[in-house]
Amino acid sequence: MIAAMDISIRKAERSKLQDLNQDNIPFGKYFSDHMLEADYENGEWKNIEIKPYQPLLMDPSLAALHYGQAIFEGIKAYKGIDGKPYIFRPHDNFKRFNISAERMQMPQVPEELFMEGMRKLVELDQNWIPSKEDHSLYIRPFMFSSDPLIGVRPSDTYKFLIILSPSGPYYSAPMRIYVEEKYVRAVTGGVGYAKAAGNYGAAMYATAQAKLKGYDQVLWTDPFEHKYVQEIGTMNVFFIIGNKAVTPDLSQGTILGGVTRMSSMTVLKDMGFTVEERPISVDELMDAYKAGLLHEVFGTGTAATISMIKELRYKDFVMQFDVENWKTAPGLKKRLTDIRERRAEDKYNWMLKV
Repeated sequence: MIAAMDISIRKAERSKLQDLNQDNIPFGKYFSDHMLEADYENGEWKNIEIKPYQPLLMDPSLAALHYGQAIFEGIKAYKGIDGKPYIFRPHDNFKRFNISAERMQMPQVPEELFMEGMRKLVELDQNWIPSKEDHSLYIRPFMFSSDPLIGVRPSDTYKFLIILSPSGPYYSAPMRIYVEEKYVRAVTGGVGYAKAAGNYGAAMYATAQAKLKGYDQVLWTDPFEHKYVQEIGTMNVFFIIGNKAVTPDLSQGTILGGVTRMSSMTVLKDMGFTVEERPISVDELMDAYKAGLLHEVFGTGTAATISMIKELRYKDFVMQFDVENWKTAPGLKKRLTDIRERRAEDKYNWMLKV
């Protein structure tokens, strides 16, 4: 068992925080003073250390660079109105991390290492949590194969790290989304449900093509008929149809089961919505839009939080929405924010006090 005393801490001599322009913090560009690093060798985790943030020394034959054995998570820490740091639902990310590890034939990360290492790191760098609206401290745990060997097989050694990044909103404005019907993100039996690095690399070409058309992201569809929607780039997706909140189900293993997605379903039920997880076809969405029943479309994700969608395009059919008059997505975002910042009761026990 890895206890707090087994994680050594070596502090940075000087904090970089004083060099940060806190009025302009783009997502994922700046990193805090420290990071956690651990090595997996001979069937056990060792060399567990929190140390100054620094580059890694890697062999050119590093297995992860050649065969893509790499996974990650996204978690956020917030500063409560009491001035203390809190982490949003990290146990759920821990569970999903090891689900990804199993699918990618990687070792399990012990709960003590993941959770206590994260807590200690955030505690040390808690001054990096921004106080501005829509800002937070983004927590990035990740693991990659580290054998210095070219050969298509699971690695014998791995590195696990956690880094922290003070961040503003990932999407600062309502988005325009292009429904993708040529390229595919995931198929049944694949790794779509895992937070594997390769999923994001494979999505970049289609996303770039959508951006050339003036769109921010793509809404992926199923790989066989391109008829049923899956998820949007970095987010899960919700549709408010009548008095129901509908989101694609996870049964095919092609969609990442988002922590913000789960949280949103819980809060939406409290807001009086019937929440449905089920297959959703593009035809159903277009019919609902034509009938005046498709009221809102929004994405959910750790980085994206709740992101409103002002336009959805399928082929030549464009669905446009007046986001200024929306009630559901803004209300959902406010409720989640109030829980995260301790402005409302955390009746779900989602927040971990650092």
